[in-house]
Amino acid sequence: MTENTATPEVDVDVEETFEAGADGVTYTSESDASADTPARPATIAPAAATGRRKEAVARVRIVPGTGEWRINGRTLENYFPNKLHQQIANEPFAELQLMGRFDVIARVHGGGTAGQAGALRLGVARSLNAVDVEANRPALKKAGLLTRDARVVERKKAGLKKARKASQFSKR
Repeated sequence: MTENTATPEVDVDVEETFEAGADGVTYTSESDASADTPARPATIAPAAATGRRKEAVARVRIVPGTGEWRINGRTLENYFPNKLHQQIANEPFAELQLMGRFDVIARVHGGGTAGQAGALRLGVARSLNAVDVEANRPALKKAGLLTRDARVVERKKAGLKKARKASQFSKR
């Protein structure tokens, strides 16, 4: 008999702890953070890093601000008219949901536009990693943004026209 009387009291306590919310749902596995606001408060501090890709080198400084880009004294849209290159440069901010939180000041030289965009991306990712290693590093590492792309142009070989291109073979 004692077991039967104790069981309803436990059920009442459980019902009181799980109260229905405003939408009538007692429990949900979805987080409350929306796409606009990150789940955790981001650390906002200045940082600097260097990024390299092919022959391009980017020296990047990020400072707390409104999301303004300055690349060699020009805006992002002016320096990289191609939307794909703009997207590549913005990728670390998009991955961490920190768009518009930092101003980027960068000096880029060497290589072409694709290499410069890749160098800028690596520099920004390393800067964000330096700001808050514990929070930012796992997401940046998983997205592959902290890895330097080691592919470079292969050297020309002797007796060939380019690295691998040879003159046409003639049997006679």
